[in-house]
Amino acid sequence: MKNFITLCTLCTALCVNAQSIFKGTVTNQNNKPILATVYLPQLQIGTATDLDGNFQISNLPSGTFKIVYSSLGYATLSTKISFQEGNTISENTTLQESAVEMEEIVISTPFHKLQSDNVMRVERVTASEIKKQGALTLSQGITNIPGVSSITTGVGIGKPVIRGLSANRVATFAQGVRLENQQFGDEHGLGLSANGIESIEVIKGPASLLYGSDALGGVLYINPENFAERNSVRGDASIGYATNTEGKTGDFGVKQSGERFKFLVRGGYATHADYKTGDTLRVTNTRFNETDLKTGLRYQGDQLQTTLRYNFNQSNIGIPEELGVQNTERNLLAPFQQIDNHILSLENNLLFNNSSLNIKAGYLFNNRREFEEVDELAIGIHLNTFNYNLQYHLPDFGNFETIVGVQGMYQQNENYGEEILIPDATTTDYGLFATTHYHLENIDLQGGLRIDTRSIESLAARNEGDDDFITPIDVDFSSITAALGAKFDISEQWLARVNVAKGYRAPNLAELTSNGVHEGTNRYEVGNAGLTEEQNLQADISIAFRNEHFEFFGNGFYNMISDYIFINPTTDFIDNNQVFNYFQTDANLYGGEVGLHIHPHPLDWLHIESTFETVTGDLKDGGSLPLIPANTLKNTLRVEFKDGKLMKGSQLFATYQNTFAQNNVSTFETTTKGYNLLSLGASTSFNLNKIALDLGVNVTNLTDEVYINHLSRLKVDGISNIGRNVNMNLRASF
Repeated sequence: MKNFITLCTLCTALCVNAQSIFKGTVTNQNNKPILATVYLPQLQIGTATDLDGNFQISNLPSGTFKIVYSSLGYATLSTKISFQEGNTISENTTLQESAVEMEEIVISTPFHKLQSDNVMRVERVTASEIKKQGALTLSQGITNIPGVSSITTGVGIGKPVIRGLSANRVATFAQGVRLENQQFGDEHGLGLSANGIESIEVIKGPASLLYGSDALGGVLYINPENFAERNSVRGDASIGYATNTEGKTGDFGVKQSGERFKFLVRGGYATHADYKTGDTLRVTNTRFNETDLKTGLRYQGDQLQTTLRYNFNQSNIGIPEELGVQNTERNLLAPFQQIDNHILSLENNLLFNNSSLNIKAGYLFNNRREFEEVDELAIGIHLNTFNYNLQYHLPDFGNFETIVGVQGMYQQNENYGEEILIPDATTTDYGLFATTHYHLENIDLQGGLRIDTRSIESLAARNEGDDDFITPIDVDFSSITAALGAKFDISEQWLARVNVAKGYRAPNLAELTSNGVHEGTNRYEVGNAGLTEEQNLQADISIAFRNEHFEFFGNGFYNMISDYIFINPTTDFIDNNQVFNYFQTDANLYGGEVGLHIHPHPLDWLHIESTFETVTGDLKDGGSLPLIPANTLKNTLRVEFKDGKLMKGSQLFATYQNTFAQNNVSTFETTTKGYNLLSLGASTSFNLNKIALDLGVNVTNLTDEVYINHLSRLKVDGISNIGRNVNMNLRASF
């Protein structure tokens, strides 16, 4: 660490020079000033225009940076400007009117572009939008993104599914570092709170090129909340209540920024009783509570930006087994989990004249405890993970933008409970990659190459000679991955994307070494030390149309996976638990998403949105893949009201979701029937002196439909999902 600090100091000293000033005016096509935001994503610096449309940003380093202009009711504009030592640059910018919402910066892709400029289509949703839609948890909220589902155990446990792939095939990033929390287990959730999160981005398809092994199926990239603007202090607090679970939530945050230093802190708590199904029965032991703390510190230097963030999340979650006692108590019943997640991340961004170096390092500690009786610890696991990511943005060469990098991870798994599902082990990852973006007037090309290695070394567990003995392993995996994509601006309204990517995933520790009962699944799992890497090749085609009052998109994909690892039941039983073994075979997944958004002129206040998503998963030897989500059609009618003297940003919405029957199931799955869910919501904002208040009320499953989602782990017991729920939220900002 001492050598690292010395390196950063030297780099800073070499790069210090006089700072530049960027100023100008933002107007519309009628040359009238507008209120807009001017933002430099690479520097994470921005400002807002005044009533005359003027803006000024000082203390900018030398170099070439993207500038993003955005304003509600206008098309977002992105451009590049080069700054020299001590220069003042003036730019007058005109934005075109548009009824489409503002485009946001996509953070998860390497070149930080607007969605319309990106070679890969990235789905993005803000945390505030998730809450407006009535989601009780973050994992529930991301299911509103087309192509994204969740494997659930009640409402307290949710695992993301992207186009039919989940667990270690989906890489989750928080605070810019890969989240590691024993995500191989069906009942192991995200371990993240929606509090203190700015937005969630989803890359669908193999992203191993950028994010390494475990990104075979896609990436869930969770962006933390932004710091306050320069020389300002901000604070907010919120409370919420959910009628179905009698859930109570609250959080409080404060952030302060000076010219150089920025600081924020946020704490939150949520508690829920057992949820109630549409037939008024409560599902015993689906109660849970969550405590969350997030804090961050940033130094904004002339050429060096350093950001330190920390997140502590403690989740206490019941594991339901039956429809038993009917009450609204909150004390956990056995079996239950107690999970502590610690995420410490450090990011350094060093800016040179025409290039930059980004260094991210993270330390994660996951403490998982599972209890079979209230005072009887069955499984106890400590997971320590250190990961790093160095990316060097080379100087632009003509129309080429290029990044080279190195990523790695060192992980130790240690048992301290009475029972052992997976043995003590050490995992080491190392990867090298390069990616480049080539920009022409109407065509953008992007490609890259990567090589990865993973080593897993485990210790023996239990007594040699016993049936449940776990043999030690020492295995290595490696692979080359690649990606190539293109975006075509067919016209001002039409664009098309074509992407082909090759990904890989090494078997995880559970798949290689399991030999015991997996708590919460009621099955005896036996690993296979002879498993090889999964390899896949996926093709994505996307087309989009957009004008002032109409949007359309269509995405199609075909994913061929060699040596797909899956678990399959046998005819054997051990201690009344059926034995499941891990196997490999080739598999194919295919499907896509279609969506449209209508906001007709002159009724710009009216929005009609529809999406349809489908995925099919087949095994080469016959049969279907397990845990493939059912086809879904969702229609939303949204009305936005003009701002009044008191209330602003007011809107109403109604969503009708049709989920079709899922009859294509694996050998150990049950089929599920189709169902329809109706949701309503309303939100508004108003000021009370210097305090801004945001109020939202929404109702999910208004008709109290009795249904079972195909990805619910409770479906084998015939237990329905959550019934009608009224969710109310109030946030005060000051």
